[in-house]
Amino acid sequence: MAHYYFERECRTPNSECYAILENEASVGRVDLHYTPSIVHATLCVNESLTQESINELIEVIDDELLDSVGITREEFIVHVHQGRDMGVFSDQQFSQNGGDEGS
Repeated sequence: MAHYYFERECRTPNSECYAILENEASVGRVDLHYTPSIVHATLCVNESLTQESINELIEVIDDELLDSVGITREEFIVHVHQGRDMGVFSDQQFSQNGGDEGS
């Protein structure tokens, strides 16, 4: 079984976002959204992960991020997206690059 670990990127009263790492390499990201009875997750993983690895990762998320901190829920729903990382974009980055493509 792979050893995944998580680095929290942000937290709000009803959600959390984590980078997912395996052996110090990024393999994806998970966004968790909490309702009173259901936890919704959006899991984005690299193209290299197999279906078996994705299933393992979902179990680790459930065990380490939900169960271990005592989040009670009736259901855990996970939407999985698989592909390649295209980068991180923000308004700050765009303004540093000149912001106006016409210039």
